[in-house]
Amino acid sequence: MNCLIYRCARQAEMYLYLREDLDPAQLPAGLLQRAGRLTQVMRLDLQPRRRLARVDAQAVLAQLQACGWFLQLPPNGQVEAHLHFGD
Repeated sequence: MNCLIYRCARQAEMYLYLREDLDPAQLPAGLLQRAGRLTQVMRLDLQPRRRLARVDAQAVLAQLQACGWFLQLPPNGQVEAHLHFGD
């Protein structure tokens, strides 16, 4: 399955995998708000046996098939909280 990988501007080391046939504008509003500006970093032909650095390729594929996107969180779940509206 072909997918595009985007870096999320609002969180270091958070990446969004998006099925190639989907437009980022079709993603849930809350996800887009949390991710911030998306910068495409890679196009990938994802196969079940492919090794990925931080996530299981089969889990990514299952999520891409189910809803079209997969959010890779930073290592150890270290998500930065944004506590003000000016963000």
